[in-house]
Amino acid sequence: MRSSRWGRRTAFLRKGNTMRLSMISLAAMALASAAPVLAQDTGVPSPVTVTGGVTLTTDYRFRGLTQSDEDPAVQGTVTVAHESGFYIGTFASTIDGSGDTPALTGYGDVEIDFYGGYSKTLDNGLGFDVGLLYYYYADAVDGLNTDFFEPYAAVTYAIGPVSTKLGAAYAWGGQDGLNFTSSNDDNIYGYFDAGLSIPSTPVTLKGHVGYTNGSLGLVNPLITDDEYWDWSVGAEAVGGPLKVGVSYVDTNVTEAGSFAQTLGRGSTVLGYVGFSF
Repeated sequence: MRSSRWGRRTAFLRKGNTMRLSMISLAAMALASAAPVLAQDTGVPSPVTVTGGVTLTTDYRFRGLTQSDEDPAVQGTVTVAHESGFYIGTFASTIDGSGDTPALTGYGDVEIDFYGGYSKTLDNGLGFDVGLLYYYYADAVDGLNTDFFEPYAAVTYAIGPVSTKLGAAYAWGGQDGLNFTSSNDDNIYGYFDAGLSIPSTPVTLKGHVGYTNGSLGLVNPLITDDEYWDWSVGAEAVGGPLKVGVSYVDTNVTEAGSFAQTLGRGSTVLGYVGFSF
């Protein structure tokens, strides 16, 4: 068993930044090499599409909890999708692993998620998405087990300006990155998202509610309390490749003694701006 991701500080000597810089350089070179291909227009539809973007957010919140000590974070994503519905991609974000964000003590300065799956939208507006995601912390402390897999599935439905999504993600027990107690820790996350596009405007109103139960729910003072709710409401405006948004985020993690607010597990208002291709 390793030290809990969610509460206990770990004394450590940080790795060098060589791995992180190498991965960032590799990603930059990959994007640079892909740019000429993306820019070509042969007039023949390609069965493969590449999408992605870069976002600057005032706080990186994961399921209601700060991952950046309530400081700004830079995030990027690239997805390669085939017309059949299969896709692969990666998401990267700066995080705070210095100890100021207790949940991530020793996790380093960057989170990289790899994912792949199958997604399809039917003619009646009903869609589904299933896949597998891997959380990877490139410059985590030597010997600290941080990484884990998480399968996910979701059903979507859109009609007119309204879109909805009902989904769940389950990380099975026995993975070292989830091993926070003496038991075979697992975790399940269920959520519901809804969006409403305001006609004749670039604005979409968004709402979200999620429920965590298991290893990643150990965020309250009691070691036996392994569940919590998170929710958010916000608005996003999209114009061409640019997007801007604002969200109010909160959880039901206890506020006794300002516990949640002090640790970045309580309410906040965050803003973000992004560029997509």
